[in-house]
Amino acid sequence: MEFVKYEVNGAVGTITLDRPKALNALNSAVLDELNEVLDQVDLDTVRALIITGAGDRSFVAGADIGEMSTLTKAEGEAFGKKGNDLFLKIEHFPIPVIAAVNGFALGGGNELAMSCDFRIASENAVFGQPETGLGITPGFGGTQRLARLVGMGYAKMMVYAARNIKADEALRIGLVNEVVAPEELMNEANKYASLIARNAPIAVRAAKKAINEGYEKEIADAVGVEEKLFGSCFESEDQKEGMANFLRKKDDPQKVKHVAFQNR
Repeated sequence: MEFVKYEVNGAVGTITLDRPKALNALNSAVLDELNEVLDQVDLDTVRALIITGAGDRSFVAGADIGEMSTLTKAEGEAFGKKGNDLFLKIEHFPIPVIAAVNGFALGGGNELAMSCDFRIASENAVFGQPETGLGITPGFGGTQRLARLVGMGYAKMMVYAARNIKADEALRIGLVNEVVAPEELMNEANKYASLIARNAPIAVRAAKKAINEGYEKEIADAVGVEEKLFGSCFESEDQKEGMANFLRKKDDPQKVKHVAFQNR
């Protein structure tokens, strides 16, 4: 592929948006390639994904303004749908997806990061939804996910004023989960991906599904979603192996360790 690279190390897959001359901006070709790469992920072996941008200047600097500048109303809606369909696919991808944000995450870049399960940022990261300064609204879920992550007030401030924020403020308002030195970004993302990959894959997938599906429901309905997914885990070999292993060691606290499922 021309703009999207994919590599696997053990149970962790890394997707790199590789269009550095355009600061990894999203055009139709990049969106199509990213969608194709997601379809190629072997869910039998890969248990966590990392999405990042090539270079240290930019995660994704936004959607490609050159491509967008000539769109008609119908074409604009179609372009928005292409991005939204892809980001919903990432949000509901069966395994966890981590955004490793290096540099600019503006417009479509911030929207891509928000579609991931959580975000680790380098100290040089910059986040924003600058679309109103270009005469448009955010189009890939920015008006929706931002408010859900940081609250209505901060979301409106960032969107209406087209105001960018640095990594430390993004951490303070809850847009990112952790901020690290640029040279530590991928190590930290891989650390979390590896921790996820050690756990029972069926349970991790069920937990992601429970959180995503329950979030928008009333609590009485949401715990019903959890109950069904909780119950489904008891049909898995992971549950039987994990609990049996714990019970074998429960009489010796020194032997009770994290149960690894790397060979399942």
